[in-house]
Amino acid sequence: MSEAAAAPLLKVEHLTMRFGGLLAVNDVSLAARPHEITAIIGPNGAGKTTVFNCLTGFYKPSVGMLTLARDDGRTYLLERMEGFRIAREAGVARTFQNIRLFAGMSVLENLIVAQHTVLMNASLFTVAGLFGLARYRHAERRAVELARYWLDRMGLTAQADAPAGALPYGSQRRLEIARAMCTKPVLLCLDEPAAGLNPRESQELNAILLDIRREAGIGILLIEHDMSVVMGISDHIIVLDHGVLISDGTPAQVRSDEKVIRAYLGAEEDEALPPEVGADKRGTH
Repeated sequence: MSEAAAAPLLKVEHLTMRFGGLLAVNDVSLAARPHEITAIIGPNGAGKTTVFNCLTGFYKPSVGMLTLARDDGRTYLLERMEGFRIAREAGVARTFQNIRLFAGMSVLENLIVAQHTVLMNASLFTVAGLFGLARYRHAERRAVELARYWLDRMGLTAQADAPAGALPYGSQRRLEIARAMCTKPVLLCLDEPAAGLNPRESQELNAILLDIRREAGIGILLIEHDMSVVMGISDHIIVLDHGVLISDGTPAQVRSDEKVIRAYLGAEEDEALPPEVGADKRGTH
């Protein structure tokens, strides 16, 4: 890997987040690289979603520097930016553990709405749109084309005109990812994308995320409890426990880390581990 390719896309330094007397994240430093899938795992209450909320502007960190460096040379200090600017300018897109679609809009409309910033700029803030000027018509056509591209990639083309809220749960999860991709992110942050999926849907999700990493060439940062997803697709895993980073490495390194086995899984004996984690340790008994 070249020096340029090895440079972090996202660098988090000494991130600390306090809520009154509660220390939710304590001096966490981590990095996510471009063209890689980085997973943040840990037990409930470990601070994973708090990290995401700091990265995407929902919280302002108590302490810390969050630097996103795009491959075009632009650098953004996320802790100094409003959330809408983090998405629009820095190129950080996010999904949520609880699905947040526009349920009454069609599937296609959900993806076009995701491109509202581009469309508003093209419309000169409604003037060009009202008069049907060419610049707006072209932007609108491109928005529809991009939306249809991601519908096709997610296997949702046949449901394009259906209300988003009428889709099966797994399809709604895919639609959320498609909507995020319509913003053309450089970093895609996924908060438990496999939550509520059955094993077949989890495998389909794995394939989708690997395709996005390969074809879109972006970095993916995910929080996930499903170890079949984490171990199946991650290049890099970060483990938090009670707001502290306890492990940082490849899936193989994290799988065999005693601190992860004790703190993340809460297991005293390796026999209590799911098959995806601790496999290397079981073989030593």
